[in-house]
Formats: sequence, structure tokens, C-alpha cells
Amino acid sequence: MSQFTAAVHSSCVVRSRFGIKISDQGEESMTRLSLQRGRKALTLALTLLLALAWLLPIPALANSSGATLYVPWAATGSQAAGQATGAAADAPGSVYVLTNQSSGNAVAVYSRAADGSLARVATVPTGGLGTGSGIGSQGSLILSDNGQWLLAANPGSNDLSVFAVQPGGLALTDRVASGGTLPTSVTHFKGLVYVLNAGGSGNISGFRLSNQGKLTPLPGSTQPLSNNGAGSAPAPAQVAFSPGGDMLVVTERATNQIDTYVVGSDGLASGPTVYPAAGVTPFGFAFTQQGTLVVSEAFGGAADASAVSSYALAQGSLRVISPSVPTGQTAACWIAVSKNGKYAYSTNAGSGSVSAYAVHPDGSLTLIDGRAGVTGDNSGPIDAMVSHNGQYLYVLNGRVPNIAAFALQADGRLVSLGVFAGLDPGAVGIAAW
Repeated sequence: MSQFTAAVHSSCVVRSRFGIKISDQGEESMTRLSLQRGRKALTLALTLLLALAWLLPIPALANSSGATLYVPWAATGSQAAGQATGAAADAPGSVYVLTNQSSGNAVAVYSRAADGSLARVATVPTGGLGTGSGIGSQGSLILSDNGQWLLAANPGSNDLSVFAVQPGGLALTDRVASGGTLPTSVTHFKGLVYVLNAGGSGNISGFRLSNQGKLTPLPGSTQPLSNNGAGSAPAPAQVAFSPGGDMLVVTERATNQIDTYVVGSDGLASGPTVYPAAGVTPFGFAFTQQGTLVVSEAFGGAADASAVSSYALAQGSLRVISPSVPTGQTAACWIAVSKNGKYAYSTNAGSGSVSAYAVHPDGSLTLIDGRAGVTGDNSGPIDAMVSHNGQYLYVLNGRVPNIAAFALQADGRLVSLGVFAGLDPGAVGIAAW
């Protein structure tokens, strides 16, 4: 409640900005008509104040370390609850990218206008280190489902950073060791966090995320990959929860396998159960809201040979639905799905393109257009994400580097909105609200 509104409800005598004196005891001299007019004027004033508050920019905020963190109208979970429908679907938001610099990792923050255009507004250090070059993964930077938390992997310092997403910007709340080496992918489900460590022999490791944004390691959660902890890691690319949070999935590029883990009610993962992938070099993946698992297949980077497969995941069992539907492009490595679950998009690093697929109710795939979006020659499109309102697809171009933006059409096709600069070489990961 604002001070202005609180004053009207107080028991003391208040004089509004319109000169109408209001008391809980009343005044003999004030007529009923005057009170009615005063209430109408007060309602109008409050409405105007709220409208002005929406239109005026938020001032910069400072965190406990004194760093200025400014993000115009960064949506939180409560603010964004209705953004997917009606007029709220056009509400502005934010897009985040990891700079991944070896001298110090940071989050590059872009404001997203209602028309989908971007403007870089801040750089917020993670407190950890990047690698300075690509890390071959999907999910190094993620938002929680409610948009309240941003989690970032620091592959150069073997730790994770957590940010609170506030109306005025990002506030770093914690940084903890990842439970392994070279953390490259992270996933979140209702306060449970798992990270994929791609260095050494590789593993997944779990944490609890508190309401204050603090990560606590989950004893007994660390599990090996398909190599059972022996030898070098099998080039894992991503870890993610299933939509219900009862399963974890990891893709392995070097072995052409997909690992699944059962997550118990205590948050502990058990496994893995290892399945052969439908195609070669399984890489990025995403679940539709209906539960279909869609996986990109780079096929070792062979020219025009990449594909996308779909799977059903139930009770720990993985079943192929559509095996290796070709993109006709090179090096399909990253995947994003539309919010309604009807379409999937692969970014093709070797072709400078984005392929669009229809995801049918039974989980099967049909290619709509192998070059539904074009990011440019030698652009090297990598990570991709659909905005929370479901209207825009943002693609990080690794070689340029910049962000290509597309408007999603009702039939799954893409309309280019241009590219937006402001990144340094080595940037990885993308999250969008």
C-alpha cells in the first residue's frame, strides 16, 4: 500500500491533494455530494499515479556491494503470471547471456521491448570465471520457471552463481562449488537444482535453492554419467528435469547415448539408465509442455546431415517416437520449443540457420522448413530460447557475436526482427523472459 493510499485509510484527519478533508468522525459541513466527488477524484488520482508509475523508468538500484544493477521492467514471476495471453502478451521483458570471459564471467542483460527488439542495459558479474571460448553445452544460463531466479554456470572456476531477478535488476545472492569440474549446464525444478559437470570423469550434482537464493549441496545426489565415473567424461551436453520433475535427462555427444535418472521425493537422483540415441551426436534438447522430449543431432558436424529426434519419457523409460528427422542443414546442436508445445526449433551452427518442426499431439515430428530462420553466413548460431510470452525466439550467434531475434508465427514459421549487438567473443547460454 502506498503512503498516499495508507493515509486515506488512517484514523487521523487527512487532507488529499484535491483539498477534500476526510475524517473518520466526519464533518457536519461536508455534504454527501462533496464526499462522493472527493472519492471519485481520489480514485482518478490513484489511477493516474499508477499509469505514471508504469510509464516512467525505474531508477537504478545498488546491491550490497554497491554495484549498480539496472534492468528496465525486468519481470518477476508475480508480474509475469498473465503475460502469455491477452494484452499482457505484449509486455516487455529481459534477455540474458553469459559473457563467459576467462578474466571474469558476467551476465549481459538486455531489455526486451514489447515488439521483441533488444537493448543491452547492464553487465552483472557472476563472481566466477568463464572459459573465454565455447563450452559445447545447452543450459549454462537458465531462469527458474517463475522467473524469480537466474542460475549461471561458471565453467572456468567450477562453481554456480544465483541471482534474484528484481524489478530493478539482478542481485547476486550466492556462489557455490558445482560438485565437480567444468560445470556447463544447470536445471531447476521447484527449489531443486542439478548441475552437469563436464570435466574429469563427469557427473551430475544436486542442490537445494532456498527462498533467499542460497544453494545448499544435497548429500548423496552426485551421480556418474554412462562411464560410471571411469575415464574421461563422454562429452555431455545438457542436463534437464522432465516436466514433472521426477526425471533427469543428460545427452552424451561422444557415446551417442542419453542418460536418464529417477529423482526421488527426497530430491536424490538415482541411475543412470543409459539408452542409445536415435541419431549421432545428440546435443541440446527441450521438453514440450505435453512431455515430448525433442533432441538435436549434430551428426558429427557432417555437411547437411544433422537431424532432430523425439522421444517419450515415462517411468524412467525412454522410447523413440520420431527417429532422426533431417534438417537438411549442418550441425544442429541447440533446441528450443514453443510455449504451446506445437513447434520445435534447432539452431544449425554450420549453416547459419534455424530449422522449424511441427510437434504433433503424439510427439512425432514433421519438418516445416529447414531454413525457417537465417542468422547469416559464418554467424554460428548456438543457444536459443523462446521468450516467456511465447512470441519471440532469440538465438545467440557465437561467431559474430550477437543475438538474432525472430517473431513466432501461428503456423510455426519465423519472421526476422534483426540482430542486436553488444557481446564479446566467447559468449554462451541464453535465457529469456
